[in-house]
Amino acid sequence: MPASSIRFISATSSLGILMLAFSNEGLCALLLGDDLAALEHDLAQRFPGKPTPQRDEGLSPALELTLRHLENPHTALDLPLDLIGSVFQRRVWEALQKIPVGQTASYQDIARQLGQPKAYRAVANACGANPMAVIVPCHRVLRQDGSLGGYRRGLERKRQLLDREARG
Repeated sequence: MPASSIRFISATSSLGILMLAFSNEGLCALLLGDDLAALEHDLAQRFPGKPTPQRDEGLSPALELTLRHLENPHTALDLPLDLIGSVFQRRVWEALQKIPVGQTASYQDIARQLGQPKAYRAVANACGANPMAVIVPCHRVLRQDGSLGGYRRGLERKRQLLDREARG
């Protein structure tokens, strides 16, 4: 595989179409949506200047692990990650990964944890830019008043993910 290529695989899940994408360093995107062509376009836009991402059925074992984790968020998902984003985005994403399954935090909570209590909008923007649905659990971040707020992958998906996690 050329050094800069992105490989992907997709499948239908209970939350819509799931797409996994890998660089040479590891999983670089986990996208959820309703339209495969739109997800393929989204994936290509995330890696400008790189060759068009190519489907790779050899990623099936990683896909199966991910589908199991999606259905039961308490199962481990141990895949190497290649998180690509700004320093601030990566700090937000690391903080999100520390929110335990079944719990939530507010955008303001995350901003405070990062030592930037007024940066809650920037935290929200980092959540929106998150390339790793579920693995970087931006669905666990709520508004200060406890309402769902936004979710790039749709509020119904956010609600379903939170419900699955709450069931234990």
